Amino acid sequence: MVPNLFPRCPDMRGSLLVLLVGALPLFADPSVTVLDVWPAAAPGEKGDLPPESVAPLQPGQREVKRITNVSKPTLHIYRPDKSKDTGAAVLIAPGGGYSILAWDLEGTEVAEWLNSIGVTAAVLKYRVPRRSPETKDNIAPLQDAQRAMSLLRSKSKELGIDPQRIGMLGFSAGGHLTARTCTNFTKRSYTAIDAVDEVSARPDFAVLIYPAYFLDKQGELVAELPVSKETPPCFFAHAYNDPITPENSLKMAIALKQNKVNAEVHVYSTGGHGFGLRPSEDPCCTWPQRAEQWFMKQGIIPTPKKK
Repeated sequence: MVPNLFPRCPDMRGSLLVLLVGALPLFADPSVTVLDVWPAAAPGEKGDLPPESVAPLQPGQREVKRITNVSKPTLHIYRPDKSKDTGAAVLIAPGGGYSILAWDLEGTEVAEWLNSIGVTAAVLKYRVPRRSPETKDNIAPLQDAQRAMSLLRSKSKELGIDPQRIGMLGFSAGGHLTARTCTNFTKRSYTAIDAVDEVSARPDFAVLIYPAYFLDKQGELVAELPVSKETPPCFFAHAYNDPITPENSLKMAIALKQNKVNAEVHVYSTGGHGFGLRPSEDPCCTWPQRAEQWFMKQGIIPTPKKK
């Protein structure tokens, strides 16, 4: 379980916990289980990247731990307290433009919130930056996400999670990766290597927060996101003034509606891009509370009994 060190977001009730403005140092938490996504080198890796590192903070940047040069994908599993464990689990894909991973802002802090509502969180350290020569489909992160989803589900018994209540949550580029995983699960983007790859890679639900790269030049949903009746239910949160237009979320929500798949969409008046779940005066600060309510309505977590 992630240490309970954070205050409540202003104007929010319930169990949502968020980080103070200004990141705190990360801790070596012995309760966190770290799994290698691949049993050996990831597909196509040649060992030609510099060592994994944290990008230095540039003048004017927010305090965010930006990890880059990831060549060995890992899954970091955070468990809720046993007294509140619901059996649900979520695979988290931090954003960062497929260049870096916003590890705390859109990863470990999100794991703490999920733990606080009784959900097991698995933060995915997928491969960044985009490989060179850059391929149009940027397949490496999708390979990592498909494998990670199957790996998490294959370990459901030992982790005490329900294999039919495992979702995925992503921010920005991680939202794009989440959408790709939700719409590309019938066929692996790599050659199957072991029994893990016989386990379904389909998320049971998805949370997409200010997702990016959904639209083509004509403003339509890109072909790499083939929404169908088998796409899982989705929750979206976006800010109206986000330079990554909220039409990304809206276009996919329309496609879900056309396929009779449940969706909930929140477009907040302000918040810009990259707000994570840190406290602010913007209404976007409340999206985790809305997501928690949606989880209850979907039967992902139980609704508290009235006293």
